[in-house]
Amino acid sequence: MMKTVLQTVAVPVFGLIMLNAAFIFDWGYQSLLRYVILKPLMIDAMMIEGHWLPPAMHASFVVIIGLISWPILKSKLNTLIKAIYLTVPTAVVFATVGIFLYKWPVIEFTVGGIISLGVLYYLYATKKSWLYYYAICLVGAALLAVGILGIDI
Repeated sequence: MMKTVLQTVAVPVFGLIMLNAAFIFDWGYQSLLRYVILKPLMIDAMMIEGHWLPPAMHASFVVIIGLISWPILKSKLNTLIKAIYLTVPTAVVFATVGIFLYKWPVIEFTVGGIISLGVLYYLYATKKSWLYYYAICLVGAALLAVGILGIDI
């Protein structure tokens, strides 16, 4: 019983720490990309802001997180550690969907729901631990609240 309570607290607490680290990594990654891409071309970042660069940077960050996450989630690490880490790719994917589709809330929430249900079905089909469900639902609920309340990340 005590183990379950501690796990239930550990996922959001350490997941939040991991999310902060991921957003700092994203800031560093996007800053580096802007410096590497825009500086040599002598293009003002504000000039290209509404064009292809920001979506490409967000999409490439999702790919990077996916490439980092795959071996971690497939590893022999403790289930609790993997559930805590699962908050990162989940939040990155949901936030990116929100960034791309914020102009169309119904589509945004529908795509987020389809992704959530797909992942939850995968967890069910592969008989994964309840901690994974908990991590997905926790992040999903938090970002759903952010979307409904119109909070900018």
